[in-house]
Amino acid sequence: MKNGCKARTKAGKPCSAAATTGGLCFFHANPNKATELGRIGGRKKRRAAAESSDPLPTLDNAISLRDAGARLIADVIAGKVPPRVAAGVAPLMSLQLHAIKIANFEQRVANTEQRLRKLEDTSNESPVAASQDIGSSSD
Repeated sequence: MKNGCKARTKAGKPCSAAATTGGLCFFHANPNKATELGRIGGRKKRRAAAESSDPLPTLDNAISLRDAGARLIADVIAGKVPPRVAAGVAPLMSLQLHAIKIANFEQRVANTEQRLRKLEDTSNESPVAASQDIGSSSD
């Protein structure tokens, strides 16, 4: 390589970048420049992601999860959200939906147990009191 960089990579192989007048490529001639540019690029991406994100609605029911999923899909298609980010969020949304289903089931069980206790309390009353309750409810 006539115009190649004279330096070697960290792996020990010859650098394949084009050499400048000093015989080294830009990054081997300026070793701190790669770090600096990488840091600047990372900051730009971070700010862009933080600025473009709308506040997330409360995902406490299946309808809000459905709507958030639709918004996520639209944002991926529009290029607002990288597919890798959406791929990371999707399992979390699934986990939230599962938690909502379990919480709803537990609430239904608690309500059923409460009704059952009321029925048991009514049936444990004395027959006279129970018959009075029955008679007064039919009036």
